[in-house]
Amino acid sequence: MRYPDPVWAASLCELAGADGITCHLREDRRHIQDRDVRLLRETVRTVLNLEMAATDEMVRIALELKPDIVTLVPEKREERTTEGGLDVVAHSSIIGRAVRALREGGIAVSLFIDPTRAAVTASAGLGATRIELHTGDYCAAGGGAQAAELERLAAAAAEGVRLGLPVAAGHGLDYPNVAAVAALDGVEELNIGHAVVARAVFSGLDRAVRDMIHAIGG
Repeated sequence: MRYPDPVWAASLCELAGADGITCHLREDRRHIQDRDVRLLRETVRTVLNLEMAATDEMVRIALELKPDIVTLVPEKREERTTEGGLDVVAHSSIIGRAVRALREGGIAVSLFIDPTRAAVTASAGLGATRIELHTGDYCAAGGGAQAAELERLAAAAAEGVRLGLPVAAGHGLDYPNVAAVAALDGVEELNIGHAVVARAVFSGLDRAVRDMIHAIGG
């Protein structure tokens, strides 16, 4: 399939003011293909963040392509999209091996984790150079529950800063709910895809990106 073209989309996002491009090369290749990642590496002018599972195949691909950042994420064949953070405790051996290989290859490594102090501490212990907090529970909650989830994110971000880890956040963030997360101390990056593309159906990709930057407070 030659369309939609993620390389063209990435260029439009950068022109509209996006600070980086995140792509997810899944083991089943349902989102993008290997060729797409190669072209993105050649064309992205900001920061290319490659999301991937901690498998030998994906580590090999990353070491060949040299993205600016690799974010290790969990994958299940039956899921529609990533459903939660990495279990960095239960899978510490596998994740640690991937982190070491990527860092030895000169690639910054982020771990996509649930917003808990234990997960942040474990990530630092595994040698991650940064973390991304899973915001799905925050986005799915309402009322007081959402406020509680925001507090969890704030505490996890603070722990990341204390340990010297740059903190990103993402998953499920949308125009109405993004500002509160963007305002958290320590959160310096937001990875947002679905909401932007969904709005782009009506307003175009350039406008959708610019609207999101405005919603973030940029």
